[in-house]
Amino acid sequence: MSSNPPDPAVDQDDSANLTRSGHRPAHRAITLRTKLIAGVSAAILAVSVLIGVVTQILISDYLTAQLDQRIQSNVRFFGGQNDQDDAGGSGAVGNSTPGSPPGVTDACSSSTTETTSGRRAPAPQPAVFAVFDSTGTFVSGTVRDTALGCTDLTADTAVTLAHVPTGRTVTEVTIPDAGQYRVIADQSPDGQILVSGLSTAEVEATQFRLLVVMSAVAAGAVLLGAGIVWLGVRRSLRPLEQVAATARAVSELPLDRGEVDITVRVPRKLTDDRTEVGAVGAALDQLLVHVESALGARHESESRVRRFVADASHELRTPLAAIRGYAELAGRNPEDAPAVTHALGRVRSESERMTTLVDDLLLLARLDSGRPLDRDPVDLTLLTIDTTSDARVSGSEHHWQLELPEEPVTVVGDDHRLRQVLTNLLANARTHTPAGTTVVTAVREERGMAVVTVTDNGDGIPAMLQSEIFGRFVRGEQSRSRAAGSTGLGLAIVAAVVAAHHGTVGVKSEPGRTVFTVRLPLV
Repeated sequence: MSSNPPDPAVDQDDSANLTRSGHRPAHRAITLRTKLIAGVSAAILAVSVLIGVVTQILISDYLTAQLDQRIQSNVRFFGGQNDQDDAGGSGAVGNSTPGSPPGVTDACSSSTTETTSGRRAPAPQPAVFAVFDSTGTFVSGTVRDTALGCTDLTADTAVTLAHVPTGRTVTEVTIPDAGQYRVIADQSPDGQILVSGLSTAEVEATQFRLLVVMSAVAAGAVLLGAGIVWLGVRRSLRPLEQVAATARAVSELPLDRGEVDITVRVPRKLTDDRTEVGAVGAALDQLLVHVESALGARHESESRVRRFVADASHELRTPLAAIRGYAELAGRNPEDAPAVTHALGRVRSESERMTTLVDDLLLLARLDSGRPLDRDPVDLTLLTIDTTSDARVSGSEHHWQLELPEEPVTVVGDDHRLRQVLTNLLANARTHTPAGTTVVTAVREERGMAVVTVTDNGDGIPAMLQSEIFGRFVRGEQSRSRAAGSTGLGLAIVAAVVAAHHGTVGVKSEPGRTVFTVRLPLV
């Protein structure tokens, strides 16, 4: 099988048509501005067409009715049955020549015709007049044009007039070489049928002029409306373009490069929730605040993890180096029993220290991951008595005191972890205060909370250290803490366990008085 090689030009065109998301657009996007302008223009055009059609129909009916009235008048003007009555029975109006309809000769030779009563007849206009005998045979007929010239009708051209019904009903007919006429037929006393009518050319010309005017007005209205809408939409969408520019500026920030401070904000005037654009601007501004907060929290978390890993590596390196050194020492002198015993003892001591450190790290990792703790009733009063008794045995050179309420104080939580909290606080007081220091552990209820305080009258905690005392691998005195076997995680575990129990822990310290306060919800 063989396949045709791809066309580079086609591939290049296809890649150019790819959007930023990697998909080819199904069709060309139409902007909101274009849609609004097109929609309003179409509405204006539809309304203009509707008005034009209705106007054409009404004007056509009106002009046709006027034309029919003039046709009715022409019946009398050309000498019909009623005309004889109106003229006092004198017969035809004006002079006539043999073989011509009454009054037509005068109408074709002058612009006006005067009746026997002295009244002027209507101004001549394109008209038709024909006479048929009682059997319907064409006798004579004339067509008068706008120049007052007359053309005789023939039997062939007058055939359409022969079928016009008599009466006062106006009928529209087409006369060859003459055009459209609206005519009426009337029968005279002698039996002749007189057909007269007027041309519809004037009505058609008026309708055509009206059509041209309405078309021009509609076109102007569409253009003017589109221009006004374009200006209005452009002005209305300008705030939305500013919001889009803000979003575009934020999208170009390097959000993946460490700590990010998003200083770009939507202008204050574009964050009014009472308007559509303001609602979008306010939502975008709130989103930027959340994004900045989330990025800050992520950066802080990553920094904390990096510090934690670095500190843990540093802490683990010391016992591992000691274990390696003592193992090498024992290996060099396998026959020296005291040296081997001392080396193995140090290896065991450093292993225990490393085990403690790993256990503390594992506990913090579990607490950070949100693993649930036991939820059982815990008597803080009894727990305080036990941990203080243990501390008195471990630190007999300190003075340990208890301040307990008359009734037990009970909370819901993990007995083992809460015991670890008190043990770490008392161990911290024993480790970081000189011999002879008095340490007072108190338990009480306060505003629906169980409050446990550990107070000592030692030298206090430096002010610069108090804000980060609950951090991980934070030590007050590095050399002394290491000598005492401190890992710098005791207070960090206290803060994590208390937070897992939905409580708080704090410290207040000054020379001669340091107070650690733990608050836990009561049962």
